[in-house]
Amino acid sequence: MKPIRLVSGFLTVGFWTLMSRILGFVREMMILAFIGPGPVMDAFVAAFRLPNMFRRFFAEGAFNAAFVPMFAKRYEAGDDAPGFAREALSGLSFIVLILTALAMIFMPALVWATAEGFSGDDRFDLTVGYGRVVFPYILFMSLSALFSGVLNATGRFAAAAAAPVLLNIFVICAMTAAAFLGQEVIRWLVWTIPVAGIAQLTLVWTAASRAGITIRPGRPRWSPEMKHLVAVALPAALSSGVMQINLLVGQQVASRTESAVSWLFAADRLYQLPLGVVGIAVGIVLLPDLARRLRDGDHDGSRHAYSRAGEISLALTVPSAVALVVIPLPLVSVLFERGAQTADDTAAIALATAIYGLGLPAFVLQKVLQPLYFAREDTRTPFRFALWAMVINAAVAIGLHPVIGWIAPAIATTLAGWAMVWMLARGARPMGEIARFDTRFRRRLWRIVAASAVMGGVLWSVNLTLGPLIVAPGWRYLALLVLVLSGMVSYFLAGRLLGAFALHEFRDALRRGG
Repeated sequence: MKPIRLVSGFLTVGFWTLMSRILGFVREMMILAFIGPGPVMDAFVAAFRLPNMFRRFFAEGAFNAAFVPMFAKRYEAGDDAPGFAREALSGLSFIVLILTALAMIFMPALVWATAEGFSGDDRFDLTVGYGRVVFPYILFMSLSALFSGVLNATGRFAAAAAAPVLLNIFVICAMTAAAFLGQEVIRWLVWTIPVAGIAQLTLVWTAASRAGITIRPGRPRWSPEMKHLVAVALPAALSSGVMQINLLVGQQVASRTESAVSWLFAADRLYQLPLGVVGIAVGIVLLPDLARRLRDGDHDGSRHAYSRAGEISLALTVPSAVALVVIPLPLVSVLFERGAQTADDTAAIALATAIYGLGLPAFVLQKVLQPLYFAREDTRTPFRFALWAMVINAAVAIGLHPVIGWIAPAIATTLAGWAMVWMLARGARPMGEIARFDTRFRRRLWRIVAASAVMGGVLWSVNLTLGPLIVAPGWRYLALLVLVLSGMVSYFLAGRLLGAFALHEFRDALRRGG
């Protein structure tokens, strides 16, 4: 069987995720410039979040947590893994088709349930119309997730990681064409999304076939394997999608303030860059690796993989979080402030970005901790933790909204994220040494934090110096580049001096197939 290379797999997924996030930035910059925060963008954000929410439940949540370990074990044992995948594909197609049909019919009720504040104004009808166009995206993305799970479980990460890039490429091209032709940009935007979903499904389906795993849908069967898959997947869908649920609660609260949904969406896109590159990449690679090692009884290898995933994650995430907290205004101003976006919009987005930045390490640590449970096909325990996290999120968001207004959902999301990490870490204690970070991780953690603090000080100082240039039209991009590079260099030098990381270890891991 082809071994899973932890470090090289992480780098592959991280690279393609980085490309997707960079293009995603371009996409959001264009949306903010062509449409701008306001009723139309609020409606688009609320509509597009609907298929994305269900995608996390039916696709990334359920199948990364339930399908991947089960498929990986069958693949490792030579126990008709393609047959299992065919049954899963047939069942998933049937369920998502029914869901899509119901959503199209009851879209007004769905919009009211997720953005009740839109009721009584133009945003409600716009969201219903946009939602009916973009919701079929979930069908293509759910099936793509299954094929991506097959590829990931067999150690082939490139095609699955590259697929999301297509959405951004299609959307950017569509908006550019609409602007050039003088057409309505929003209309081209919403109709392009399902088309991009078809392209993504085609890519991973073809990649799986070329890898020798032919999967074709058939008549759904309620077999013992599917019963077990559903039993594992149902709680996994909620526990993996807890962030999406929290975001929806936040959207419900924010919908009572015009443009607040757009502000939180833009801030979410900014902190999703390091979260996607680091947390999601590590989670995707770590889960099948842990599942295989646990099946083979390789406890030392499991603990090593878990510790190195945590070490890599925090080495990249902690400095990213510090940057989001220290310099959110320059980042948002240079990246997003143009066209229809105003300085007031920038200030609001920057505030939300800083608050999300405080929760970024928690969001990433969730991606490291959850595979400990999912690799054992234990999705019920994270499910219970997710319920508590959602209660915390809803209580804080709804409770603080009358006091501090639209920013309450960002605070609630961050607090709920840290609560989820605490529960996951505490719940993993009975698993023994496998679920405990090793000595090397503990020795380096404080060094990572110290190097990040040094970087934060440098960023603050450089930002004070370059402040006037950040708002100067001819210098803003260069000033931001200097600011970011100064942070990267200071973190690298401080990290090397303090022993926070050693580059030769990454090189050695890659040579060994790490």
